[in-house]
Amino acid sequence: MSARGGRRGERRLVSDLGPRIFTAFWAIPVAIFIVVQGGLVLALGLIVLGTIALGELYSMMRRARPVDLAGYLSMAAIVLLALYEERADVLIALVAAFPLVFVLALTRSRLDNLAWGIAATLFGVFWVGLPLAHAVFLRELPHGDGLLIDVLLATFIGDTAAYLGGRLWGRRALAPDLSPNKTVEGLAAGILGATATFWLAGLYQDWLSGLDALLIGFLVALAAPVGDLFESAVKRDLAVKDAGRLFGAHGGVLDRLDAAFFTVVVGFYAAVALGYG
Repeated sequence: MSARGGRRGERRLVSDLGPRIFTAFWAIPVAIFIVVQGGLVLALGLIVLGTIALGELYSMMRRARPVDLAGYLSMAAIVLLALYEERADVLIALVAAFPLVFVLALTRSRLDNLAWGIAATLFGVFWVGLPLAHAVFLRELPHGDGLLIDVLLATFIGDTAAYLGGRLWGRRALAPDLSPNKTVEGLAAGILGATATFWLAGLYQDWLSGLDALLIGFLVALAAPVGDLFESAVKRDLAVKDAGRLFGAHGGVLDRLDAAFFTVVVGFYAAVALGYG
């Protein structure tokens, strides 16, 4: 790389980091407040995020004519059932979502793409709604506030580590057909960063053993890039660059929470398997 190319790369790295730091500056305190409060405050916050995320997804899939209202209602029901009822009762909302989507679809003036619209609506309910329910499940565990914060910190710091690692040392493409900018080196940096973050957080939580923190952190670190690549695959299939514009150049809620939708699920089951449930 020439000196001029190196300077351009450094300037691009600094310019890209600015919006990331600005977003984190206000998003992290808000997220910590909601998680610490838990209960209905957390559920309502998740419903707001879920509504925005579903709106972004349904906008991208507008040609399939998803039934937006049915998706919003089903997602909200899933989150509230996760908070107030038994975990298995979330299945009630999923079962009820099928006839709800169908009935609301029948109220529209045109019935073309009915099957595609139902499929697109339920795709959003499963992709967005179920992870949000698992965030509630995780928060409701003993020490769930610490566990959920640890998972989110590991997810977002791991993402930043992957970004920096890819920018500074990336040479080999990870999945060029899905996300050309992601590299093997960035993946390794992200896994290391997320695992280390969870382990370091565990040092200040006497109820969480160091070995368990390493294991949960490593599993969360593996899940994060899968969630990232999943959203990249969806956007590429729909020929969309960013899911939304809420965070300016860094996209929308789906773009920011794609990894978290996978890590909160893995974090919950890992914590339960290790005896924290």
